[in-house]
Amino acid sequence: MRTRSGFVSALVLAAVLAGPALAQLNRAATPTAPQAQQQLSQKDLSFVKEAAIGGMAEVELGKLAEQNAQSDQVKQFGSRMVRDHGGANNELGMIASGKSAVLPDKLDQKHMQTRDKLAKMKGAEFDRAYMRDMVQDHDKDLKAFRQQAQSATDPDLKNFAQKMVPVIEEHDKLAHDTMKSLTAVGSSHPAPAGRSR
Repeated sequence: MRTRSGFVSALVLAAVLAGPALAQLNRAATPTAPQAQQQLSQKDLSFVKEAAIGGMAEVELGKLAEQNAQSDQVKQFGSRMVRDHGGANNELGMIASGKSAVLPDKLDQKHMQTRDKLAKMKGAEFDRAYMRDMVQDHDKDLKAFRQQAQSATDPDLKNFAQKMVPVIEEHDKLAHDTMKSLTAVGSSHPAPAGRSR
């Protein structure tokens, strides 16, 4: 009996003494755990870069719309893009910097060509070309963000995509509605009606 209580006492004493040592080991191990999580998968990294470039393009093209558009509806759409995508870009930048991911700081060739083409247009011609681009762009973005919201391996990125899906859905609907209203207005003029889809 005495041996058993002595054995139990020894176990309790060992557990009490080992507690702080185990806590120290856990604390020492903690910094490496987030670092392992900070590395984005190739797929997540690719999404981050595409989303960053797309967001920059939305802001730049939105500023162009504020200057070059004829329709108030198109100008308001452009302002909304500047505001919403500007905020999303900041949030994405903070997520990326916490994951050691470097975001692009300028537009890619494709978006630069779109920007340069639209910069040469004004008025109704700009309105139609810009909104056509916005419809195509938001249709594509919505697909990419929905997929990322489902399959992202990084939890912060998944959360970001999930939060952005309803915003992009709203942008997409607004782009389609604005394009329809421009087509309806332009349908009485032969040249614009021929250019619209």
